[in-house]
Amino acid sequence: MSGEHDQTVRKYFSGLAESTFVGEMGVADPPLIDYVSDLLVRFIRSDVVHRLRSVTGRPMLSVAEMVAEATERIGSARHDLHRHIGDFTLFWAGVYPEALRGGTTPEGDPFVDYCREGKRAYHLASQLAAHSLELAQPEPELLERLSSCFELCCFGLREVRRHWEDRDDGCGPGMILLG
Repeated sequence: MSGEHDQTVRKYFSGLAESTFVGEMGVADPPLIDYVSDLLVRFIRSDVVHRLRSVTGRPMLSVAEMVAEATERIGSARHDLHRHIGDFTLFWAGVYPEALRGGTTPEGDPFVDYCREGKRAYHLASQLAAHSLELAQPEPELLERLSSCFELCCFGLREVRRHWEDRDDGCGPGMILLG
């Protein structure tokens, strides 16, 4: 995205997230709201959504693949992967839950599985960040709040999507993922 377009999209999502989380839901947690709006900005690009690669260079498209890969990584790479799993699951369970609502399978309910894995991933990322010697971004406490408030964030993201879809002036981000 160009710098000007990036700023416009950032302001748009920031305003929607703040209005939704604070104004409608009563969630007054600026770092959490900033994280969620930043997640929306980052995940507009499909190359960010699917940025993780297997050892063969193939994009990892399933949470199960990502979780398996996380067990093989160490240090900051493991932290980053768990954080991405949290972000990936929060994005899909919050913004596009209908993509996960295909009914239950022998393995379980995909929506419930995404929520469980997202909470777990943010918790693990918070633990790994807390023990890291590097400066962790975001703070471990924020990652832990994302874990404990995962379902609330999913609901907030659904409301943000509803608001951008309700706009009829053509100024919203639409449903386009940039590649």
